[in-house]
Amino acid sequence: MNVAKSGIRVLGIAESYSGRESSLIAGTVMRKDLRIDGFGFAPVTVGGRDATGAVISLFEELKREDINVIMLSGCVISWFNVIDIEKVSAVTGVPVVCVTYEDSDGLEKDILHHFPDDPGRLRSYMKLGERERIILPTGYEIFIRYTGISGRDAHRICSDMTKDGRIPDPLRVSRLLARSIMHSMNDLR
Repeated sequence: MNVAKSGIRVLGIAESYSGRESSLIAGTVMRKDLRIDGFGFAPVTVGGRDATGAVISLFEELKREDINVIMLSGCVISWFNVIDIEKVSAVTGVPVVCVTYEDSDGLEKDILHHFPDDPGRLRSYMKLGERERIILPTGYEIFIRYTGISGRDAHRICSDMTKDGRIPDPLRVSRLLARSIMHSMNDLR
C-alpha cells in the first residue's frame, strides 16, 4: 500500500456510548481528499466482549474491497469492551490504526476493579501493547496503536486525514453520526 496515494480509503469507526446495555459503532468510508463514500453501523454490548466482532461485522457488511486502512477511535469502547486489533486486521486483511487522545497510565487497575473475575479481558487489553505518541501537523498530539502497517505509515495516514484539530476526519464524522443516531433512537423510546 502506498499511503501517499490520493485514492487511499479509510474506514473510520467510532462509537456513541449511552451508558445503557448497548452502544452503537458507526463507520465512515472516507477518501484522502475527504470525500465520503460509505457508512456502516453495528451494535456493541456495554461491558461485553463483542467489540472485535462488531468491527469485523461492520467491515464485512460494507462489502468493500477498496478500504486500505481501518481507523478506530479507541481500542477499548463501551465500558471496557476491548477490540483485538490484530484479529481485526487478520480477518479483514486490512491494516488497523487505533487512535486515542489523552495520555494515561493505562486501564489495568480499572479493568481489575470492574471485572475481577474476567482475566481474559485484562489479557486482551494487555495484548494491545503500548501506545505511540505522535504530533499531528495541526500541532495536536494523539496516541496510536497499529498493526499490519508501519509506524511511519500509520503516522502519515493520521496526519493526512486530520485537516484541523486532533481528531482524524473519518473518526470525527463517525463519532457525529453515531451520536446523532443514538440520540434519535433515545428520543423514540
